[in-house]
Amino acid sequence: MGLFSFIKEAGEKLFGGKEVEQAAASNAPNVAELNQKAGDAIKTYIEQQNLGLSGLGVSFDGASGKVTLSGSAPSQEAAEKAGLAAGNVASVSDVDNNLQYPAGTASQYHDVVRGDTLSAIAKKYYGDANKYMVIFEANKPMLSHPDKIYPGQKLRIPAI
Repeated sequence: MGLFSFIKEAGEKLFGGKEVEQAAASNAPNVAELNQKAGDAIKTYIEQQNLGLSGLGVSFDGASGKVTLSGSAPSQEAAEKAGLAAGNVASVSDVDNNLQYPAGTASQYHDVVRGDTLSAIAKKYYGDANKYMVIFEANKPMLSHPDKIYPGQKLRIPAI
């Protein structure tokens, strides 16, 4: 699937991102342990999405903010959602999504900016603001409500 970039300061706060970055910058002896804890937190967050992934492996590098995913997904949609779940975490700047999945139709992605709404995003990609629920459903369970999106978040825009 490849490498996707995210806004490092935006997203779910699952672990002490600044602590990991500082330890990595100073070559502290516990860097590997902190990276492992962060990777475990991200893995737990992805697994909570109930995407049907198997053999999920998650590694995190605090120095670069990069997450690498491995394992397999039941569909391209599940693999895309796993990548978004990992990337929409504070302190993550890149996700190298190496999940294996059966071929499907690739989605587009949208980086949320201040003032965006799902309706406006639907109008931009589909020409119809009323199709906002397509985007909402495509990003569940990471989105809990259509009005709860935030700047810096990356959303999946499926083909319709």
